[in-house]
Amino acid sequence: MKSSFYLDPMSALVPVRDIDGIIIRTVDPTAVEVWIENGSIKKSMRKGKDGIWSIKTDGDPEDVIICKSFPSGFVSRRHNPYSFNPYFKEDAVKFKDGEDYRAYTYSGAHFMDFGKVQGFNFVLYAPSARGVSVVGDFNGWQQSVSPMFRMGDTGFWALFVPDIGSGELYKYCIIAADGSTQLKSDPFAFYSELRPGTASRTYKTSHIWKDRAYVKERISYSPESKPISIYEVHLGSWMKNEKGEFLSYEEIGKRMAEYLKDMGFTHVELLPVMEHPLDDSWGYQTTGYFCPTSRHGEPDDFKKFVDIMHGEGIGVILDWVPAHFPRDSSALGYFDGTNLYEYSDPLKRDHPDWGTYIFDYGKRSTVNFLISSASFWLEEYHIDGIRIDAVSSMLYLDYSRKDGNWRPNIYGGNENLEAISFLKELNQHIERSFPGRFTVAEESTSWNGVTREVSQGGLGFSMKWNMGWMHDILDYMGKDPIYRKYHHNTLTFVFWYAFSERYILPLSHDEVVYGKRSIYNKMPGDPWQKLANVRLLYSFMYSFPGKKLLFMGDEIPSEREWDFRSWNSLTPNNEVQSNSIRNLLKDLNILYRSSEELFNNDFNSASFRWIDYSDREQSVISFMRSWRDSLFIFIFNFTPVPRNDYRIGVPSKGKYEIIFNSDKEKYGGSGGGSKTDLQGEDYGFHGLPNSIRLDLPPLGAIFLRRKIK
Repeated sequence: MKSSFYLDPMSALVPVRDIDGIIIRTVDPTAVEVWIENGSIKKSMRKGKDGIWSIKTDGDPEDVIICKSFPSGFVSRRHNPYSFNPYFKEDAVKFKDGEDYRAYTYSGAHFMDFGKVQGFNFVLYAPSARGVSVVGDFNGWQQSVSPMFRMGDTGFWALFVPDIGSGELYKYCIIAADGSTQLKSDPFAFYSELRPGTASRTYKTSHIWKDRAYVKERISYSPESKPISIYEVHLGSWMKNEKGEFLSYEEIGKRMAEYLKDMGFTHVELLPVMEHPLDDSWGYQTTGYFCPTSRHGEPDDFKKFVDIMHGEGIGVILDWVPAHFPRDSSALGYFDGTNLYEYSDPLKRDHPDWGTYIFDYGKRSTVNFLISSASFWLEEYHIDGIRIDAVSSMLYLDYSRKDGNWRPNIYGGNENLEAISFLKELNQHIERSFPGRFTVAEESTSWNGVTREVSQGGLGFSMKWNMGWMHDILDYMGKDPIYRKYHHNTLTFVFWYAFSERYILPLSHDEVVYGKRSIYNKMPGDPWQKLANVRLLYSFMYSFPGKKLLFMGDEIPSEREWDFRSWNSLTPNNEVQSNSIRNLLKDLNILYRSSEELFNNDFNSASFRWIDYSDREQSVISFMRSWRDSLFIFIFNFTPVPRNDYRIGVPSKGKYEIIFNSDKEKYGGSGGGSKTDLQGEDYGFHGLPNSIRLDLPPLGAIFLRRKIK
């Protein structure tokens, strides 16, 4: 390990031509015998110091095969890696100091064909390392056998390893500046060993995409003018086989695409599928920023999943985590003996909530690594959008930190200027380079301009989760209806900022875990009232301005909260009238996707108008949403008391068609509420020139559409 050849293989292991032949060397201290073969020629090599074997021969060194026998009787036959110049992209010099958003095209392990010889080209960024070698199955995991070339002063190391195929396990052995060694997984690995193993795997894709028509149409896609109804999924627990084992990406894809198409969802959002060592993290402590988890198969299997979804017209959104990464010794932390990816400042480096490291967004190499990761999923896996988790923790230097445990920025503030710059750069790159794709922020504070254009001072996200809406509506719906009139402002307040950003309305996984209870069990009352409240909640969600997101299992609903260890979304324990709520959501999705009033102009306040938000005594609200000449009216009764002959103002006479009633028997309701179309009366009410009277069902919602002559 301390030999000079390890630090400088170019001088010791590259074939050297002299007057009467070529000197070929290889290193392997564990081999019993080593010889070369070149056509019919077979010659033994001589063992010297530090396990270096050598021989002088004739011919082209690229044709020479080095053969090794070991005490076990195993014999390896491979071409000499040091007879080939490793491929190294000259533009890689931009990785450290410039803009390089496609570093995955040369970093990591790439299949290469040198004429008659095939293998994998390994490229690693480790600027502070004294030496690096590739170790794996192909060299018996010996740290001295395959040292890599230092590529000038770029910070990169490279080596072409011939005669290895797809699926080979490997890691990098890195000698730090202090002489210590560490084994690290490849930061740019495209495939990984199944946990608890942490080795990377070589991989050569053979997938042929079948989604050309979908991709072509997507180029002009705009979230602002399209219906977006998202089904949020944890792949590991959505569905398992009879033995409780993971299904393959392809198996899940076929079943899920059929289910989502039937339910009417437009997109599926996956909790992180990037490789991660701990099931309990649900993928949010990512170690493999360029490889889908091997829990469900190979990378091409995940491409098949995406292909299947796109074949049914369903978009795929990935949760992606640039906010932090785990401390696992095999991962990114202290990578080359320095804080290569994380902050070195202890007041910025450590995440207090999750015990993880925080990326150093002030380094160009880190920014390029992360933007390359996002670009990789969009380009190589045809992903439609990425949701960035924990954005708030990125924006604030004092996030979850006590006084004295954080360091202000250069202006004395608590904003992480480097992270802000990174997010802007990321969003601009995606908008510029991937038309029709979008980014979503999970940002839980009142940060101004998350979805505003960067040119106008914003962060540039396409959309943002409306966390305030989620918390307020769940808090309100959890109140006993008797007391809801005292919390009426909780229900109506969210309307006052509904258009301050381009929002997605989430009912996410975070709200049905760790004792927060399932959606069903958050609701007050007896079983009938619980289900009625669930119906009312979902009806309110689909009428409210903003795109929609529902976590898997919330359509059942279940008496128990989500637990990834034992969950199986389509057949959970203690299922409660699942088909009734599914029927409701199917109809809501159909109505939503077919009604421009409900999705076009979703982020424009001009499309919304209150009818009445002040009837706190009866806990009833009503409002209108419009698109061009079309008009929707929504009325909600948040108590179990029927409200018969209830009058609301409308903008004109004419007929108003009842197009949805959450209390229908097919949804598990009582069948209450008005049954026939309503006629506008020449009686002004709620500041509007006309009015209608209708019967409101208990804990129910009614949607009306004005008929156009």
